[in-house]
Amino acid sequence: MTFASPAAQDFDPASFQFVDSGAPEAIRAGSVLPARRENIELHTDDGLRLVGELATPEDGPIKATLVTLHPLPTHGGFMDSHVYRKASYRLPALAGIAVLRFNTRGTSSPRGTSEGAFEEGLGEQADVRAAVEFAVRRSLPNRWLLGWSFGTELVLKYGSLPPVSEQIEGAVLLSPPLKRADDADLDRWADYGKPLTVLVPELDKFLRPAEAAERFVRVPQAEQIDVSGAQHLWVGEKFAARALNEIVSAVLGEPTELPTSWQGPMASAG
Repeated sequence: MTFASPAAQDFDPASFQFVDSGAPEAIRAGSVLPARRENIELHTDDGLRLVGELATPEDGPIKATLVTLHPLPTHGGFMDSHVYRKASYRLPALAGIAVLRFNTRGTSSPRGTSEGAFEEGLGEQADVRAAVEFAVRRSLPNRWLLGWSFGTELVLKYGSLPPVSEQIEGAVLLSPPLKRADDADLDRWADYGKPLTVLVPELDKFLRPAEAAERFVRVPQAEQIDVSGAQHLWVGEKFAARALNEIVSAVLGEPTELPTSWQGPMASAG
């Protein structure tokens, strides 16, 4: 797996320059819609400081909260992996959804570097706890875990364990490889009983729809959605947009197709 590499450090979300053209404009890969954005820090119970960002709607109630867990950091995964970046750019304005992104231990991005070192998905249990606890302390409602690739392993291994299990409503998985997460983890999620939506790319090089169906049959409440033509990295606006539509549909509990244009202030992330 290869994801984009981080650039400069300590990006300030307040640096976005918004312009209102007065007419509807297409939402493109780098389009940034209005939101309240702030750099945040998470503190784990084993003493690490993790860096991240919280984006919430400028106006109106928060309908749901996504606590995102990024792809494998040793292969370029980080809080800015493109589906998560687009979620933070769009979902507060288009769907009233708060998006919490952060770098797991030892991971760097333009936001900065989280303390610690990669621990193969073991020590990262504390990172999951810290992120969800932050959302609880901030009174962010209707909390869902969203994992992508390596992040799905963290969801499956730790999302059904207390205290996280008592603090979330369910989870959405993008491109689960099911390498570190095993049948015991799936069985525990089945017993846990909360919703699990599984997005499986047709052309995923790690776990394709037929095999995924065989593995996730252990979780009766899991809803598997196979995405024709998609690959593990969800490259291309068509597939990123489809992923966001399915994520929003899952956490809001109704089929949703997000707008593809916006009239109002908009910035560009380049």
